[in-house]
Amino acid sequence: MAMTNDIIELLAAFLVFAGSLIALVSAIGLVRFRDVFLRIHAATKASTASVLLTLVGVFIYFIIAQGYYSVRTLLALVFINITAPVGGHLISRAAYRTGAYMYQKNAAQQNTDLNKEHLDEEAKRQIRIEKRAKRRKRIYSRLDKDDN
Repeated sequence: MAMTNDIIELLAAFLVFAGSLIALVSAIGLVRFRDVFLRIHAATKASTASVLLTLVGVFIYFIIAQGYYSVRTLLALVFINITAPVGGHLISRAAYRTGAYMYQKNAAQQNTDLNKEHLDEEAKRQIRIEKRAKRRKRIYSRLDKDDN
């Protein structure tokens, strides 16, 4: 039985170590990537995976070494795996809506509508006017529906 416990403890240690390596890669990605969207991708995907592996390793260790399972570990595992992707999505959506810099790899990508840096000031002003008009129309149509 002691041999089995040693093997399972080794597996738990390996999971914690693998989670640590993925967290290290995530940290390197945060420093190396060029724009907010790539950084959010690195932080969200890798941190979710690293926390998952680390907490599973801790959970297994507590079951074998201590003889009980930790409800806090399970709750943390569930909570982080639900909230991290949602948080990453909301941050990237906010960055996109505010017009954050988006890295363009080649000339074909630079001519897309996502990159508004190549537009002159008048074109940018026209885009803002059109967006405001759409917003007003949407708001007033809702108010008209509420009045009826």
